[in-house]
Amino acid sequence: MPDASAHDANEVGRKLFARHCEFLTTAVGRESCPEESLPEVAFAGRSNAGKSSLINALTGQRGLARASNQPGRTQAINFFEYAGALRLVDLPGYGFAKAPKATADSWRRLVYGFLRHRTTVRRVALLIDARRGLMAADRQTMADLEEMAVVYQIVLTKADALAAAKVPPLVEAIAKEIGQRAAAFPLVLATSARRATGITELRASLAELAA
Repeated sequence: MPDASAHDANEVGRKLFARHCEFLTTAVGRESCPEESLPEVAFAGRSNAGKSSLINALTGQRGLARASNQPGRTQAINFFEYAGALRLVDLPGYGFAKAPKATADSWRRLVYGFLRHRTTVRRVALLIDARRGLMAADRQTMADLEEMAVVYQIVLTKADALAAAKVPPLVEAIAKEIGQRAAAFPLVLATSARRATGITELRASLAELAA
């Protein structure tokens, strides 16, 4: 028998994300962030984890968030808004190996300063490239989010690059690893922006946070 509650949640998510999403602004520091008003979901992850592609897939608006194959390209915070309901926040990627220390330090001040003080952030969608799984930089970010008491949800990206049989064990292993972490949202989702895999479920999960 179909799960009626899951169907209802999926429908709420579909309706929200079927609305038009607008680019709001770019911020290079806390002082240039928009006023705290709507609930916000921030997207974080290693450079080239697929944040922009996932945001485009979620909103159904190709090109809304600019994607690049060049790691570390995004060095500012980009805000997108479903007016009166929800904001999506694209954070700069972390973990790019060739970045100078000054750049890495600047990233940390920008992103962690934002997350530590932004009261409207309801959840961080922590994107993990399914081909690589959790890496040291990801675990450090998880620990930092725990220290800041910021709720985060693991979202695997590029799941279509794995054999289908490998995805469920990866999801299960990560869910087990985060099981004892107080700030970790328990639902781990595997997605593919290219094939729209898991997008319905992610929309439903995030729609619960909307105003």
